[in-house]
Amino acid sequence: MAGMKLTFAGAVILLAVVSLHAADLRLGIVGLDTSHVTAFTEILNDPASKGHVSGATVVAAFKGGSPDIESSWSRVDGYTRTLQEKYGVKLYDSIEELCRNVDAVLIENVDGRPHLAAARPVIAARKPLYIDKPMAASVADVREIFRLAAAANVPIFSSSSLRFASNTLAVRAGSIGTVTNAVTSSPAHLEKTHPDLFWYGVHGVESLYTVMGTGCESVRRGTNSEGGIQVTGRWKDGRVGTFSEGKGYSGLAQGTRGSQAVGSYDGYAPLVEAIVRFFQTGIAPVKPEETIEIFTFMEAADESKRRGGAEVRLSEIQGGPR
Repeated sequence: MAGMKLTFAGAVILLAVVSLHAADLRLGIVGLDTSHVTAFTEILNDPASKGHVSGATVVAAFKGGSPDIESSWSRVDGYTRTLQEKYGVKLYDSIEELCRNVDAVLIENVDGRPHLAAARPVIAARKPLYIDKPMAASVADVREIFRLAAAANVPIFSSSSLRFASNTLAVRAGSIGTVTNAVTSSPAHLEKTHPDLFWYGVHGVESLYTVMGTGCESVRRGTNSEGGIQVTGRWKDGRVGTFSEGKGYSGLAQGTRGSQAVGSYDGYAPLVEAIVRFFQTGIAPVKPEETIEIFTFMEAADESKRRGGAEVRLSEIQGGPR
C-alpha cells in the first residue's frame, strides 16, 4: 500500500514538472555566429547552469552567418553543433519556418547588417522579438525595424548586457539623484562594415545612456590619454556624458546626491532574465526612442571623426531623433 502511495506521489510530481516545462516559452534563435547563442542557451536550458533563468527554453534556430566577416563565418559551424548536440535545438531552413514553431525570437547575428531583413518575417509572424547588439548597422535600419514592429503591434527591444549591471541600474533608479555627468568605458574593437562604435563600443555607450537617459543634442569625437576613442555628448539640459574606450568595463556617474561607479559587466544572466520577462509580459525594458538615440550618438561620432573632431548635432544624422 505504501508503495502505491509513493508511486502515486511520484506520478503527481512528474506531472507537475512536465506541466511546468510545457508552460515554458519556446524560443528560436536567428544567427548562430556569436558566443551569445551558446551562453544564453546554457542559462535557459540547463537548470544547473550558473545564473539559470527559468520560464523559457531555446528549441529552434536558423543558422545565418556572414561570409565577409571572419568572426562570423569562422564560428558559425561550431556554435551550431553545440546547440544541436548539447542542447537538442532543432535547425530550420528559413526564419519563416522557425517562427511557426516558437513563441518568441532572438536575433543574434554578430553582424548588424542582416537584422532588418531577419526582423521582417519575425514581425510578420507576430512574434515578440529581442535583437542583440548591434541592433543594426545604421540608424535608418534601427528606425525602420521599430516602425515595422509598431505598425504590426509586435513587442520588440534591443540592448547590450551592460545595461543590466546592478550598479548601473541603481543609478538609473535614482541612487545618487539626478545624474549631472557621467563617463563610461568599454573596449571598442572595430569592424569595417559598421560605424566604429556599433561593433563593440556600443556596450559602453549603452551604460552611458542607462544612467544619463535621452536628450543628447551634440557630440564631439577625440582621443583619450591612451589614444583610444573618446566621444563627449552634450545634453539639452547642460549635462555632459562621455564614452571613453578602455580595456575593461567601468565608469563613474556624478549626481545631485553624490557619485557612484557604473558600467560594470555582471554577466549575461541579468540580460537573459530581462529578455524572458519581456517575452512573458510584452513590456520592453528599453523604449525605442532611447535605442534610436544611442545609435544616433554613435553614428554622429563617426561624422565628427570625418570632420576632424568638430561638434555634430544629432539632428544632422539621417534617421536620428527629431
